[in-house]
Amino acid sequence: MDFKKVNNIAGWIIFAISTLVYLITVERTASYWDPGEFIAVSYKLMVPHPPGAPLFLLIGRIFSFFAFGDVTQVAYWINVASVISSGFTILFLFWSISMLARKIMKIGIHDTISVEKTIAIIGASAVGALAYTFSDSFWFSAVEAEVYAMSSFFTAFVVWAMLKWELIEDESRANRWLILIAYMMGLSIGVHLLNLVTIPALGLIYYFKKYKPTTWGIVAALVISGLIIILINNFIIPGLPTIAGSFEIFFVNNLNLPFGSGAIFFGAIIITGLVWGIRYSLKHQKEVLNTALLGFAFILIGYSSYATIVIRSNFNPPIDENNPEDVMSFVKYLKREQYGSRPLFHGQYFTANVIKTEEGAPVYVKGKDKYEIVDRNRSYVYDPKHTTFFPRMYSSDPRHIERYREVAELREGEKPNFFHNLEFMLQHQMGWMYMRYFMWNFAGRESDIQDAGWLDPIEAMEDVPEEIAENKGRNNFFMIPLILGIVGMFYQYQMHRRGFAFVAMLFFLTGLALILYLNSPPIEPRERDYIYVGSYYAFAIWIGFSVLALIDLLSKFTAKKTAAIISTVICLSGPALMAQQGWDDHNRDNRYFSVDSAKNFLASTAENAILYTGGDNDTFPLWYVQEVEGFRTDARVVVLSYYNTDWYIWQSMRPVYESEAFPYTLTFENYKSNGPNDYLPYEDLGLSSIDVKQYLNLLNKGDKRLRKYATANIVPSRTFTINVDKEKVRSLGIIPEGMDSLLVDRMIFSLKRGKNALEKKDLAILDVLATADWERPIYLNNTSMQQINFDLSQYAVQEGNAYRILPVKNPNPQADFVNTEVMYDNLMNNFYYRELDNPKVYYSQDYRNFVLNHRTSFNTLATSLIEKGEKERARKAIFFSLEKMPDQVIPYDYTAARTAAILFALGEDGKAREIAEILGDRAIEMVKYLTKKETGMGMELQRNLVILGELQRTLYQYGEDELAKKYEESYQQIINELQYNRQRL
Repeated sequence: MDFKKVNNIAGWIIFAISTLVYLITVERTASYWDPGEFIAVSYKLMVPHPPGAPLFLLIGRIFSFFAFGDVTQVAYWINVASVISSGFTILFLFWSISMLARKIMKIGIHDTISVEKTIAIIGASAVGALAYTFSDSFWFSAVEAEVYAMSSFFTAFVVWAMLKWELIEDESRANRWLILIAYMMGLSIGVHLLNLVTIPALGLIYYFKKYKPTTWGIVAALVISGLIIILINNFIIPGLPTIAGSFEIFFVNNLNLPFGSGAIFFGAIIITGLVWGIRYSLKHQKEVLNTALLGFAFILIGYSSYATIVIRSNFNPPIDENNPEDVMSFVKYLKREQYGSRPLFHGQYFTANVIKTEEGAPVYVKGKDKYEIVDRNRSYVYDPKHTTFFPRMYSSDPRHIERYREVAELREGEKPNFFHNLEFMLQHQMGWMYMRYFMWNFAGRESDIQDAGWLDPIEAMEDVPEEIAENKGRNNFFMIPLILGIVGMFYQYQMHRRGFAFVAMLFFLTGLALILYLNSPPIEPRERDYIYVGSYYAFAIWIGFSVLALIDLLSKFTAKKTAAIISTVICLSGPALMAQQGWDDHNRDNRYFSVDSAKNFLASTAENAILYTGGDNDTFPLWYVQEVEGFRTDARVVVLSYYNTDWYIWQSMRPVYESEAFPYTLTFENYKSNGPNDYLPYEDLGLSSIDVKQYLNLLNKGDKRLRKYATANIVPSRTFTINVDKEKVRSLGIIPEGMDSLLVDRMIFSLKRGKNALEKKDLAILDVLATADWERPIYLNNTSMQQINFDLSQYAVQEGNAYRILPVKNPNPQADFVNTEVMYDNLMNNFYYRELDNPKVYYSQDYRNFVLNHRTSFNTLATSLIEKGEKERARKAIFFSLEKMPDQVIPYDYTAARTAAILFALGEDGKAREIAEILGDRAIEMVKYLTKKETGMGMELQRNLVILGELQRTLYQYGEDELAKKYEESYQQIINELQYNRQRL
């Protein structure tokens, strides 16, 4: 049998299976989180968040051509780039397992391979490759436009290429493979840096082939491999641009040469040095030097995709994050300086106080004809009594501190010690933030709810609430893939120690080693399992080897050929079960609400609006619908996390599409970074309030009375006022019908409780608000309303899913303040709800949360209409909402308790009672389950107690005493039980 031919055909068959699976289940549009941003910037080759992914963008741009001008298909085709990348990942994984299996079976390069051995190798490769195909985390990344699928492809390719190199006996041919690996490593930098962590594992393969293994030899190989990572990650990626920046400063500032001359000169030195070195190595037959220099050159060639970032930034595209137009800003972009840093080997505990600040290197920005020093890098020096080696509990965020204390069981005010530090690392970072994810992939998952645990077979058989039992993210693998992987791991260790060392190193480096390096905070905005897919890749190799282990066992009782077939079929149960269980929560077909919710945000605004947003999911999808589908390009989306930077404020000072430049009183000089307006602390000067326009003018003039600190201006009052020209406002026609009497001649608002300063973003919003003088519609959404430091809620009029700031004051701050005419038209006629009534579509928690927001908006509208006596329109709105977002597709959430109250108020007692019973019974079931598990007062428990509390009040109010009493008794029983448990502890 021609093994090479069979191996190649089988690999391509597995590639076809995996690619077909991903094509069937691929996201049809831009999903939540980063894909919306990546699709938008790929489509128009713009600049994404640091450190960028230029090669991903270029490939995404190529795939977007397959839409053939249909902008609604652009997202699909860029998602397909991940599908194809993932399919090739599986292909190279298959061939890698095949080569490793041959080593286990001690089959040489030139040996003839029998039929039974061929079946064994192909079976092991197929089982391992298919296990990774259907692993939860990899499947998730494979069907959306994120960098992790393409990054996995590069990992799979370099592993396969290194194993291929090991088999080549001709040194000259073998060295070409090393150069190819270097080139692919360089290319991978333009996608994601995770590929670099495989280098020590690849170093072991090199060492085992070239040298006779010894303990110190292995250590040396790992040390050299680590130095190569440092060379690429610290010297090549940010280091070369940093050195180029030093040349640039000298050439421009000292020699008075044009901008860019220093960088060009440094580039010429690098190229000249490489050319000379390569020629020297050829002339003197220095094989190792030649291979190293060529590898370095090809890494640089691959890395050169980053030129795209600087080139495109200089064209000032609509999305131009960090504005990396020159060498100095490009270096900051690569170093991700806006995200700060985390201590790794030595640093502070969360209890540490800063005792001083040390200044470092100067910070340069491009000026008119020179680079100007605007600041110096600063580092904090902490109280040495509260620092430690290898700090893991370092964050001073109050939410993080609470979690640190909870995990390490620290009392309030108790200082952690090194053992607490290790306990947090082992229990939370390694246990919760890695092992839980690992078990999701190979044992089972409780649900798709944030912070869900892994599922063992015994727990899977227990009675659980309907909300969990019916959750499509609940997957039970009966731990079969896990057991297969453990069997394969021990089998490889027993049969081929060198191969085991390679796979184990790969498993460690892409899993637990990343935990040590990333030193993640205890709370993340979403699950981060996709980071560790490399370790699941390595474990899938061991799952494949379980076939070989079972063959050895069965061959004692039957023929080897029969044993190979039976073993393959038995072990295929693992990936088959993973596919069956995971299909419903990985199939993204007909799911459009990420894009529809984005359109609904924009549809909530008037023409030429400014919409302030606060996070990834209420920003990136909006960028997508504007940049790709061309929806509402007259509106400008401003994400507050960037609005604290000068480059983002500068970008708002220019028009984009139909959106005009923002109106500002302050000049760009007032907003420059490290200036006196970065952070403006409150200082009591005895003023009861301050007029915003006067305050802006004083800042513009640099009034010394506002400079109470060396580096910062102050806010002289906690209360702000903006005078309103009522006649002008009326002439603009922006006051909602029926609110004319609420029009004020002066807006008065204050800093929020606990807030004692304005950030730059707050100052910029005040500037736009005062300077626009109501001629530009200004909106905030829920997130941004919470993130600004002053309270505008009494002037925020809801017109959909966004709030328009108007000079009308809410007469009852406890009630909703709604422009019912505009909001009714938006929700009923202008909003999109595609496929929300389709029970075949899977909606994850992200989608369910946005449906919750929309249900809240309908409740708000209906309540306001009832208060105005418009019950018929309220009835239409609430039933429209129930029709578009039914319980059968998106289960009722806590907003349904208010929906029931509205239905009672409308005389729809039957429907109200039906919703109340469904919601109440589910809440009782859930709280009993959660208290039985003794999970404490978590968010789910609190949410369901709130539901029971609100339902009983509503039911008593509308005469449903029997049902109300049922929920009251259940509520009280749970409260008493919780109080008893607290007292017992």
